[in-house]
Amino acid sequence: MNLLKDEYIILELIPTAITKEKGDIIQLSALKLQGLNLIERFDYRLNENLIAFPDFKELISYDKDSFTYKDSTKEILDSFKEWTNGLPLLIIDNLYTENYLVDLNNKKESIFKYLGKTYHDNIIEELIKEYELEPSNYIVDILYESLIKHL
Repeated sequence: MNLLKDEYIILELIPTAITKEKGDIIQLSALKLQGLNLIERFDYRLNENLIAFPDFKELISYDKDSFTYKDSTKEILDSFKEWTNGLPLLIIDNLYTENYLVDLNNKKESIFKYLGKTYHDNIIEELIKEYELEPSNYIVDILYESLIKHL
């Protein structure tokens, strides 16, 4: 894929468990890009009253008015699938992202392949330092800014 001209999506999701059978997506944020130009954002969350653990509520306690809220992971994923229109997805290639997106037929690739990196637990902090980025609650924005600086 040519990230300087093709249309694609960068995404991040925050789950309550590693597998979709045992948890929910509490937040899914994505950026639709044409080359390095932002076309549209997708920011969805699970309704807060459906999140049982206070630590998860605290994790997503920022920018509450910037999100669309849904009543289930299925509703979030159905909206996301429609929004993607089959475009390729650049994902954080960890176990839970791949697991929650397994039913989407979109082509999926690691975003880190395009950044010359391999996923590890401290990769976001590494990108912030390497590209001199401001920390953000939106990992998807850090990934986008890293691509801009890298390419």
